[in-house]
Amino acid sequence: MTMTIIAWAMIIVFLALVMMKKMQPFTALLLVPLVFTLGGAFLGQYKDEVALVKMQDSYEEVYEAYNELENTDPAAYAEGSAELQVIADYEAAYAEAEASVGLWDQIAIIGDWTVDGVGQTSSTGIMLLFAILYFAIMLNAGLFDPVTRAMIRFAGGDPVKVLVGTAVVAACVSLNGDGTTTTLICCTAFIPIYKKLGLKMMNLGVLVILMNTIMNLLPWGGPTARVISVLQGQPGVDEQTILRALIPGMAVSIVYMLFVAVHLGLKERKRVGIQKISHDELMALTAPASPEEEALKRPKNVWINAIMTIAIVVMLVLGTFPSMFLFLVGTGLALMINYKKIKEQKARISDNAGDALQVVILVFAAGIFMGLFTNSGMSDALAESLIHLIPAQLGSFWGLIVAIVSAPGTFLLSNDAFYYGVLPVFAEAGYTYGFTALELGTASLLGQAFHLLSPLVAFIYLLLNLTGLDMGEWQRESAKWAVGIFVIFIAMAAITGSVPLVK
Repeated sequence: MTMTIIAWAMIIVFLALVMMKKMQPFTALLLVPLVFTLGGAFLGQYKDEVALVKMQDSYEEVYEAYNELENTDPAAYAEGSAELQVIADYEAAYAEAEASVGLWDQIAIIGDWTVDGVGQTSSTGIMLLFAILYFAIMLNAGLFDPVTRAMIRFAGGDPVKVLVGTAVVAACVSLNGDGTTTTLICCTAFIPIYKKLGLKMMNLGVLVILMNTIMNLLPWGGPTARVISVLQGQPGVDEQTILRALIPGMAVSIVYMLFVAVHLGLKERKRVGIQKISHDELMALTAPASPEEEALKRPKNVWINAIMTIAIVVMLVLGTFPSMFLFLVGTGLALMINYKKIKEQKARISDNAGDALQVVILVFAAGIFMGLFTNSGMSDALAESLIHLIPAQLGSFWGLIVAIVSAPGTFLLSNDAFYYGVLPVFAEAGYTYGFTALELGTASLLGQAFHLLSPLVAFIYLLLNLTGLDMGEWQRESAKWAVGIFVIFIAMAAITGSVPLVK
């Protein structure tokens, strides 16, 4: 009972501090569980855990001694009396070890739990570091520029082509998993042509955010990386398995959004018609933003960059090599191929490291959170209490429940609050109903269809500022189409079996 109260109090305080912006997610992930775990130590909640650690060596010695009886005293071994004596001796030793556990022993073990948690998320953190750096270097080198320019030239003065081009470019640029970068590139490229043709900026805002919503589910994107870090160590949970579970829904959703772009484009064509844009006007629309940006471009390397990127993504999906290895090697090759001078390579790492570091330190902090939350027994206590609160007859629908809850959950809460504070509780409960960590992790990502419409997402204010849109109107228009993405996510997850609707 005491541990259950500590667990619920910890989750409530963590969510409140993050939602009310009293603490940064990084410091909240570190300090909140640490304070409550220390509280558990002062209340004597970890005697069993410490005693088990103390008895580990004794257990191994007893086990070896018992196995030796098969050779030294076969009769006693066969009879089982020796086994009973060994068990009795072990239980007596365990009781003695538990009685000797003091306050400092319970405090000292907290350090081991944090190291264990960080160890479980370290591979994810390293993968994210190099994935973000890789795609940032590709953006610097201009890998996606030909796609953007081709789309603008292809679109000409036809609203349908302009909106389809917006959707395609948004999807391509969103490969780096960063909404701010996607917003800047898409708005810089398309706002002039939207103004030139008199098209509604609302369509730009809707297409950019919803395409980014879909692509943000890639393993190096924010929400998926959090799910992997929370469920790290559970059977079957890694970057490849999560990606394979999500790809069908993502692919169908991209096609759906292209149809949405065509639909909105036809409405715009009916409103403003097809207009003529001269060659000079098109060249002006596709010109680099600044001389500094132009200096970083490597147009001669576009094909080798494209082949390398496609190869990395294909091998990631197929699981040919670990994702950390792919992006680590890819980053090294990207620097060597595009920026020959050591000074240039250092500058690319320095300029792009900030975005990567912000994500990576959160992953490591999440590891500490999960190490304390799990090893202290808080997760088990919380899950057990939650099971008693939810009717047992709904247990077979747990995957669907998690998917549905994730929609308002990720809209009303930050990704950090939902995935680090709520998902562990739902996951522990779901295991008792026969659902796997992979199924529950995938289900928790389906509600991401609505997350980027949340006022808690920082980069949407950049999008609203650049396009001049009203937040309320933009949210309503985007949500109308986001419902379709959410339905597709759930339907494809059910069809492929990645998230069974019922068990």
